Amino acid sequence: MIPILNASGCLDALTAPEIAQSLDAFVTKTVTPLPREGNPPPRIAEVDSGMLNSIGLQNPGIERFLAENLTRLGHLGVRIWVSVGGFSAADYASLCEQLEDRTEVETIELNLSCPNVEEAPETAAELVAAARAATAKPLYAKLSPATWDIAESARAVAHAGADGLSLVNTIRGLAIDPRTRRPKLARGAGGYSGPGLRPIALACVAACAEAVSLPIVGMGGIFSGEDANDFVSAGASSVALGTVLFVDPWAPARIRSELEHEGTAPVTKRQPIGHQSAPSSAV
Repeated sequence: MIPILNASGCLDALTAPEIAQSLDAFVTKTVTPLPREGNPPPRIAEVDSGMLNSIGLQNPGIERFLAENLTRLGHLGVRIWVSVGGFSAADYASLCEQLEDRTEVETIELNLSCPNVEEAPETAAELVAAARAATAKPLYAKLSPATWDIAESARAVAHAGADGLSLVNTIRGLAIDPRTRRPKLARGAGGYSGPGLRPIALACVAACAEAVSLPIVGMGGIFSGEDANDFVSAGASSVALGTVLFVDPWAPARIRSELEHEGTAPVTKRQPIGHQSAPSSAV
């Protein structure tokens, strides 16, 4: 059975532990070096076939996350992936170094592509290399569907030390309020997620599966077992649920049941989540 995760930021395991425990692994909201209040409201807007968000990586910061959140997450009995984000290579290295000795953490997901904050000046490969030097834990690079050549990005982060790929992040979109003729989100544009993202995400998964031999977590508009099977057929080794969790929190169990009934599409490149492609050393 294909493993099912949540997309980062789409589930709070501490307020809905029973949903988190229905997953094969729980992915935290992205954690940054310092606390962030996020972008001003409104930060979420419903649109045709999905939603826009401009949360802006609101989180308590790594110090409080380690002291409070991670300890509580460790008691849930589910595998923990921690999503990290920063604004420089040094940020990513520092975050990974602080997570290295925490036994609660199985895998680190590097959020390299949030559309709602300023990006680090370094390339994705340089960010992965900095993180790789700081930890021996498996690293998954989360890439943007807006990348000009995502297959080349996949090859670059693989060469830099990524152990897997998370595909894809949201893509920038804009919604106009018909009453005010102004953007619905205070920041203007935001990250689009939902069924409309699925064909784009599938194309990205297929391109990256052809380019590299890393395991891929496929995500983007998955609402059913058939959708999940589409990602497996494209080359994903596991899937993550995002927007569907806002309308159907029990979607992991439902989709797993649908997959058991329909069967899972065969993929020769499938590898288990948390797979580490090659040994590496921390400094």
